[in-house]
Amino acid sequence: MTREIVIAPSILAADFARLGEQIAAIDAAGADWIHCDVMDGHFVPNISFGADVIKAIRPTTKKIFDVHLMIAPVDRYLEAFAKAGADFITVHAEAGAHLDRSLQAIRALGKRAGVSLCPATPESAIEYILDRIDLVLVMTVNPGFGGQSFLESQLPKIERIKAMIGDRPIRLEVDGGITRDNAAAVAAAGADTLVAGSAVFRGKSAADYAANIEAIRIAAATGRGPTLREDAVQPMRLSESARTR
Repeated sequence: MTREIVIAPSILAADFARLGEQIAAIDAAGADWIHCDVMDGHFVPNISFGADVIKAIRPTTKKIFDVHLMIAPVDRYLEAFAKAGADFITVHAEAGAHLDRSLQAIRALGKRAGVSLCPATPESAIEYILDRIDLVLVMTVNPGFGGQSFLESQLPKIERIKAMIGDRPIRLEVDGGITRDNAAAVAAAGADTLVAGSAVFRGKSAADYAANIEAIRIAAATGRGPTLREDAVQPMRLSESARTR
């Protein structure tokens, strides 16, 4: 199944002193989703923000909130992030012993469920839960900090996960070091949802952000080849019905 390209800027790269303003700017600049990286200083060596911040910024945009939980344990916090306004809630396969239970809990909260894999985690970790998820997030850096360099070793894993997904309505997201220079390779490997932080927030204005987003989108479309390029460059329409997959 071929899905339109989605660009999801990570607010981890935003100016936190102007967070609401910056979210409004990337919304106007053509962001499809808003990617929220939640770090606990335990599962990953950094602390970012929690459910209260997501609740505070939720009114700034109607775009999909793609919440990536880099925390462990995770189950006890799922309800808080659901109530804060997450649309997708993604947990790490490495963050707990009972991944299937975590995914059931996310679905029970009425949210879309995702699983993220660190670079060293093989795709076999998701083999038995594919029918419980709406999104797979492949980390192309070691999680914890923005601004890291893309790990090309993950491209074959993206290809294998794309094959595993088959015709299932599951988005294949990639996060870590995404730029206009590697977006084509990532899309060619099978990704349809690209998270970018520093590469989007480079510049000072919504016009700068729009140019950055468009450059990544066009590069990803190029990676898909000429027969898929036209559909790929169309931004995701965000009606209420589109706030799903």
